Amino acid sequence: MAGQNLFFSKSDLAYAELRSRILTGTLPAGSRLAQYELADSLNMSITPLREAIRRLSSEGLLDVDTHRDVRVSTMSSDEARQLFEVRLSLDPTAAELAARRRTDDDIATMRGAVDRLLPVTRQWGDEALTAHRAFHQALYRASHNDVLIRLLDDLWDKSDRYRRLGLELPPGDEPRTRDLQEHHRLVSLVVDGRAAEAAQLMRDHITHSLTATAISALEDREGARTA
Repeated sequence: MAGQNLFFSKSDLAYAELRSRILTGTLPAGSRLAQYELADSLNMSITPLREAIRRLSSEGLLDVDTHRDVRVSTMSSDEARQLFEVRLSLDPTAAELAARRRTDDDIATMRGAVDRLLPVTRQWGDEALTAHRAFHQALYRASHNDVLIRLLDDLWDKSDRYRRLGLELPPGDEPRTRDLQEHHRLVSLVVDGRAAEAAQLMRDHITHSLTATAISALEDREGARTA
C-alpha cells in the first residue's frame, strides 16, 4: 500500500529495486546500466538513482568507472568462496545459539517455514529459493543476536546470485532430498536444545550447498579462460 512507503526516500526505493534486480539476475553480471532509461522506468530523476548506485557500489554489487559508466559487478569464484567461508562460520553459530535461546514463537515460525519448503531445484526455481531463505532466516533469527542476524541477512543477499548459478548447473536437476531431510532435522535439534548437534548439521548442510557447487563451476570457467 502507498502508506508503507511514506518513510522511504526515492533513493531508498531505487536502491531496493536495483539491488533486487541484481541479486535475482534480472540485471545480469557484467551488464551496463542505462541510467537515464532506468530513472524513467522508476519514475524519478537521475539524482536519487545515482545515490542508490553509490550505495550499491560500496557493497560491491556495482562497478563505476571514472566516466560514470556503471556495470553490474562480475561474479567470481573468489567472491563465492569468501561468502561461503564466512557462512560456514556464522550459520553454525546461529544454529547453536538458536538451540539455546529459541522461544515458543520462534519454534512456531520455524515449523511453519519448514512445512513450506520445496526442493531447491531448477524445476521449482525462485519459489523454492524464497522458501529456503525464509526457513534459514527463521532459524538464525531464533539466535536473538541482532549483529549476527544482520550479517547473515547481508551474506544471504550477496550469495543469491551464486545460488541461482548453482540451479543452472547439472546438479540443479537433482531432487536434493538430502536438503529437505536436513532442514527437518535442524528444526528438531533446535527445538530439543541440542546446540552442538545443530551446529554440526548446519556446517555439513552448507558444505553441500548450491554455493559450493557454484564455486567449482566458476573455478572451471575461469581456468578455461586463462588456459
